[in-house]
Amino acid sequence: MALQRRQFLLLLGAGVGGVALSSTAGCSQQRSQLPFAPVRTPLPVPSDGLTPSQQREAYRVVRINDALNLPEGYDQQLLASWGDPVGPSRFGFNNDFLAFRQLDANSALLTVNFEYISALPWQQGFAEVTGSALPYEPVVQGLAGSNGKRDVWADAPPADLTAAIKRVAAEALADQGIGVIRLQRDGQGRWQRQPGPEDRRITGLAGLDDPERRLRASGPASAVFRLPQRQGYNDGLGERIVGTFANCAGGTTPWGTVLSAEENFQSQVPEAVYADGSAMAPSARPFTCQAKRLYGLGNPFGLAGNKYGWMVEIDPANPNDPGTKHTALGRFRHEAVAVRARSGEPLHVYSGCDRRGGHLYRFLSDGVVSNPNDPANSQLFEKGTLYGAVFNADGSGQWRPLTPQTPVDPLAAPVRVPHSDRTQAGAEELTSPEARARYRQRYQTLGDLYTGEGEAQLGALLIDAHLAANAAGITPTARPEDTVLDPASGDLLVTFTSGMPGSEGTPDPAIFRGPQGQTPWNEGWIMRLSEQGENRFRWQMVATGGEPANGGLGFANPDNLAVDPTGALWMVTDIGTGSQNNDKQNGGVFGNNSCWVIPTSGPQAGEAFCFATGPMECELTGLALTPKADQLFLAVQHPGERNGKREENAEEARSFQLKLTNGEPLEQLRWVPLGSNWPNGGLPKPGVVVIQRRNGQALLS
Repeated sequence: MALQRRQFLLLLGAGVGGVALSSTAGCSQQRSQLPFAPVRTPLPVPSDGLTPSQQREAYRVVRINDALNLPEGYDQQLLASWGDPVGPSRFGFNNDFLAFRQLDANSALLTVNFEYISALPWQQGFAEVTGSALPYEPVVQGLAGSNGKRDVWADAPPADLTAAIKRVAAEALADQGIGVIRLQRDGQGRWQRQPGPEDRRITGLAGLDDPERRLRASGPASAVFRLPQRQGYNDGLGERIVGTFANCAGGTTPWGTVLSAEENFQSQVPEAVYADGSAMAPSARPFTCQAKRLYGLGNPFGLAGNKYGWMVEIDPANPNDPGTKHTALGRFRHEAVAVRARSGEPLHVYSGCDRRGGHLYRFLSDGVVSNPNDPANSQLFEKGTLYGAVFNADGSGQWRPLTPQTPVDPLAAPVRVPHSDRTQAGAEELTSPEARARYRQRYQTLGDLYTGEGEAQLGALLIDAHLAANAAGITPTARPEDTVLDPASGDLLVTFTSGMPGSEGTPDPAIFRGPQGQTPWNEGWIMRLSEQGENRFRWQMVATGGEPANGGLGFANPDNLAVDPTGALWMVTDIGTGSQNNDKQNGGVFGNNSCWVIPTSGPQAGEAFCFATGPMECELTGLALTPKADQLFLAVQHPGERNGKREENAEEARSFQLKLTNGEPLEQLRWVPLGSNWPNGGLPKPGVVVIQRRNGQALLS
């Protein structure tokens, strides 16, 4: 633990001189010097203030509650939840990223991402939330003979079933995308909803029937969208795009716009593309509707897969802005974005691809920033170079450009690369050194893999950015889920959520190791990355998740980050809740997803303190602080995702094998609610809360 704290002091440039670094034993008996007593988690951690013998007694039997638990002295207020009116539409499902933009002393705008549909609680609550019935069960029954799947686009079922399918898919896409709501301070200084002209939704089907509401595309892929002839599918819309969905994390710009990241788009439309960047036909991702699965939502509407997986920019203050997908930033499973705008320099944009073996990317604009606050800076997103991060085990790294001139040099097999038969879409896996050598001999540069001239060829490459990065030898990483710039040093902070291998890739084990050298390591990391000249950087893991007895800080799977004016780091976790294995349900030994504070100065710098634990089967997301950090906006996503509505206080007992902070084993009996009734005691609904101290002071003052 002392090593973890010392490493973390480097995170925001804090020095180690003069800072008392406690031993593990000392930490376990120490109370937080922050203005709150940490919320108790089901896992023994140093900040609980207990000796190992006290921990053994306190954690032997634990009962989890279905609530957003905060420290004493802090209040929460539900600001908006699924189904609330937003302009002519409604507040969507599974709220994720939040962007707070204060307009004046008493008014502000909150931009909200809506990521995906959790099928069970969504169908359970739809009629009550919207006031209209949803033909979900008839669709499930109608598709039971085909395992819940149907290619509606090419092989529509009978008219009544087709109509029901399109209704379900349209409502699910209406509950995804982006929303903007106006806020107003009340007499006590609390932010409340105050609907105004800015309130609006950009849904997953925006513009389907109204061309004026279709999103725009900028950058090289626009040339692909305009191709008169192509290898694959043509939706007939040119460079205009219907809707945005799978909107997970995001970021803001100094000039006031919001960037929304389209992440797991492959669940709804085909991800694979051809050598010219054109999409596979919608048939490649059939509509799928089962009791707890709802995918392929783009299929009934013929959506083109190559138009999703982008970074979307909107101006929340302009209700007439349909949104722009900036294709120069690359198409991949975008998770988060950080923008650096310095006068006289190119615009820097950092983002990660949240998949196992996904990459960390940087975009540099061709033009330079004049005034960081100038809205004209949005034009700098249109032209530039996308780079992938190559990490070396010695802590150094390079940014490798992804251009047609970049050499093909995939890492050691196995690795997935663009299919060697360029008449086929998608990938093939190189499984041996001989296959890798043959591939390199056949394709020497990325330009050899993608067809087209000039901008169209670059557009094809950027549409296929993940596989192009694999072919160029970009380092496979451990699910990068957030990128945040340290306001003091300008360094990049990156959360890597999980180092486990997957079907599409494996994180480089020389880089992604546990605190004691363990590989694979599931519990995640926070990395500090410092630019060193034009295309080089230094990197260091400064905080690692995991049980304290194993060298971790007590949390698991870090996700969204925020830095407050004191320099403290706020972080929420992304622990999966869907496993059939009881050891993994609801976060395994770590319990429900949670929010943590990590000070970077003072006697407890580098320690992790739990600020909140979430309701059952949920993920905490968003993390938007007001400028003075006196209020925190937090999104509660998918409560009840696994079991739906909790009925009659249903619960079950589970046994967990834990370790006390001194490493001694403990068998814990844990009583766990089945399903959720958050936020109002009935149906589980995603929602956004605002948190503040009762005394009105800053959250950490």
